[in-house]
Amino acid sequence: MEFLPLFFSLKQRSVLIVGGGEVALRKARLLTKAGASINVVSPQVRDDLKELVKSSKGLLLEEQYQSTSLSGVMLVVAATDDQAVNKKVYDDAQAQNLPVNVVDQPDLCSFIFPAIVDRSPVIAAVSSGGSSPVLARLLRAKLETMIPATYGRLATLAEKYRQNVKDQFSQINQRRGFWEKILSGAVADLVFAGKDSEAEKLLQDELSSAEPIQRELGEVYLVGAGPGDPDLLTFKALRLMQQADVVLFDRLVSQPILDLCRRDAHFVDVGKARSDHTVPQDGINQLLVKYAQKGHRVLRLKGGDPFIFGRGGEEIEELSDAGVPFQVVPGITAAAGCSSYAGIPLTHRDHAQSVRFVTGHLKDNSANLPWSELAFPNQTIVFYMGLMGLPVICRELIAHGMEGSTPIALVQKGTRPEQKVVIATLETMVETLKQNPVSAPTLIIVGQVVTLHDRLKWFQPGEDDLVK
Repeated sequence: MEFLPLFFSLKQRSVLIVGGGEVALRKARLLTKAGASINVVSPQVRDDLKELVKSSKGLLLEEQYQSTSLSGVMLVVAATDDQAVNKKVYDDAQAQNLPVNVVDQPDLCSFIFPAIVDRSPVIAAVSSGGSSPVLARLLRAKLETMIPATYGRLATLAEKYRQNVKDQFSQINQRRGFWEKILSGAVADLVFAGKDSEAEKLLQDELSSAEPIQRELGEVYLVGAGPGDPDLLTFKALRLMQQADVVLFDRLVSQPILDLCRRDAHFVDVGKARSDHTVPQDGINQLLVKYAQKGHRVLRLKGGDPFIFGRGGEEIEELSDAGVPFQVVPGITAAAGCSSYAGIPLTHRDHAQSVRFVTGHLKDNSANLPWSELAFPNQTIVFYMGLMGLPVICRELIAHGMEGSTPIALVQKGTRPEQKVVIATLETMVETLKQNPVSAPTLIIVGQVVTLHDRLKWFQPGEDDLVK
């Protein structure tokens, strides 16, 4: 994160704008909307900017900028076409620890102006960190269509009754439950329909009749986070991720996905790396029950899909036995995600009429898989968690009748920016990896469909590290 988003209160505070032209006027209009008092220093100042200074009860100095111009202000904007002046403003402001923005020069900014969606008191701000203001404006335009202006009136109504709700409900979970009901139910619908008086009356009725929400028993959301790309999450997954009070996650969940969870939730890293489980599976099951029994909404966030080598079935069995309610949200499993992003279709009319998903995590390094069935022609085999057992997998498939020249792909961190695809044959893959090491998580794809990678690959986050 290049910049930390902050919201300044500028009401009746002095802000200095160095410059008197069109750009300075635009910044002044924005700052006065936030209640700032505008000081302008410039040898020449346009008339409409002078009027704005006067109406904001600011100070107009029609002279060259001097360091003393910074006296008594809390924010500085340089909007001149003189690079030397802009640089001096920046240096002077930095020396006094004042936030400063030099328009269109990100390297001379300690803060930047975002593209703003104004639904006061609700404000949404979008920034590209100064790298592309046009892109930020385009994103703002999308948000404008998604956030109706009535959200501002809804927020104003909520603000009016915030203290009343706080007085009635002593526990934060009780207050949160009440507001979730109000802001996503009939009261919100009435505001959106322009019936503000009716909405307020209904809110009053709900408040007077509402019993404290005890939530003696919470709920568990078993959510598939997919293979890593946040754009592959379902809408339902995102909604539940924002509702959860407690988040239990493992190493396969990427940081960008964790960042989409509610920020004030309690996060518990349960690990589950190979041979290094931060929390054993039985312990995870018990944690889910414990947190739910305390009335929390618990998110069990799992890489891929919870029911495909994710041990989700074991977890909800424990919840069911304990009488804890739960929901299951499917995710894109690693086989589907990684193969798609690697340009390797799992089935194809000319190459494979079936596909097998197999765990490659060999217990005690024993080859206890149905190798004769796996070595069947015209099918694709996908091995999960097979990196450590790769030599055994290649050896046993050849030993049970599969040609040594059969193509095999290993996909590292599929769908993520770190994705890497290595292609070889059953005979050569082990040696190939010695020259081109990969790191977990990985997925192994075996079958003739692998030959389509060259033609069908489309996702190339970096230099293609394909090896044949």
